[in-house]
Amino acid sequence: MSKIKPMELIPRMSGKVCGHSNTYYAYINGTHYTGTICNPCTKEPTEKQMEVRRRFAQIYLEMKQLTEEEKTMYEIEFKNQKKYKTLRGYIFAELYKQTEQENA
Repeated sequence: MSKIKPMELIPRMSGKVCGHSNTYYAYINGTHYTGTICNPCTKEPTEKQMEVRRRFAQIYLEMKQLTEEEKTMYEIEFKNQKKYKTLRGYIFAELYKQTEQENA
């Protein structure tokens, strides 16, 4: 007798399917969530919002440019902490803290 294993073509979705859609998908702690943005903002972003976007973009750029030695260092530090569940989230938080200290 054979055993059938159903194939999951898309095991999970995250974010929006396309830019003009108001439906978003999230996978948080093993649970799938779907929602709709009821009142999307139609105003232009403020200068403060643009600054946050620029800072996040800069941090992601720094994450991409990490050397293997730096990644290994972050992996060791990540294993010794309990706050963050993903290495990527941990690295982002550490780089964010560094930018906060530089701006202070």
